Amino acid sequence: MTAPDDQVPIRTLPIGLRFDDRPVARRIGLVVLATDHTSEIDFARVLSVSGVGVYVARIPYRNPTTPENLRLMQPRLTEGAGLILPDEPLDVVCYSCTSASVVIGDDAVEAAIRAAKPGTPVVTPPAAARLALAAFGARRISVLTPYTVETSTPMAAYFTGHGFDVAGLACFGLEDDRVMARVTPDAIVEAACAATAPDAEALFISCTALRSAEIVPEIEARIGRPVVTSNLATTWLCGRLVGETAPRPELGRLFGLPVPDGIAGAAA
Repeated sequence: MTAPDDQVPIRTLPIGLRFDDRPVARRIGLVVLATDHTSEIDFARVLSVSGVGVYVARIPYRNPTTPENLRLMQPRLTEGAGLILPDEPLDVVCYSCTSASVVIGDDAVEAAIRAAKPGTPVVTPPAAARLALAAFGARRISVLTPYTVETSTPMAAYFTGHGFDVAGLACFGLEDDRVMARVTPDAIVEAACAATAPDAEALFISCTALRSAEIVPEIEARIGRPVVTSNLATTWLCGRLVGETAPRPELGRLFGLPVPDGIAGAAA
């Protein structure tokens, strides 16, 4: 026969406890769409190293992936960032949506997130991709997206507006990010080869939903040029910002490069 709960003896141990400053030394915040299937998996795969924690918040989002629907996430960004370890500092925050960052604007994304996490470096996929392409010294690029022409058009304007020469942009014509996440890796490889212009210095594959980061080495071997994807660029930049600089050749050429001098703080 067991004693009633109110009769179980409970005591506070009279020992001096010791505490670390943080449970995990370096903290990355990740704001993702409610419908996202891929970002968390890629961040966990790439940044599963000692002393680095990735903390995630999801914000409301409704398909189809149109510029209008993407802009509707902007008011949610502050709330989403504020849900990640409230009242505790983060070392960097990433908003994991490429097309929304383009239509909302890197600066507006940064301002919204810093309203909840003041002074924290903010990473967006298109800004991280620019830094990654700069690390390769690439200016003439090909771009592949899973979006419709309507949603891909601002992507082309974004890169040309930042001084890149877009040799060509190819898209799949999809309008649901959950469907984008189901595109098979072998289909992405085939599309990447077809989308790369003969004179392009590098290929950028847009969209945090696509399972493209895991196949970068295969694509690079096929096209003979550097490949940057949304999730590859953000994990690389977030890792560099928290001090992870060890080469990771199994992840592709990018993970052997530092952030270009003079722009390491330009995370967004």
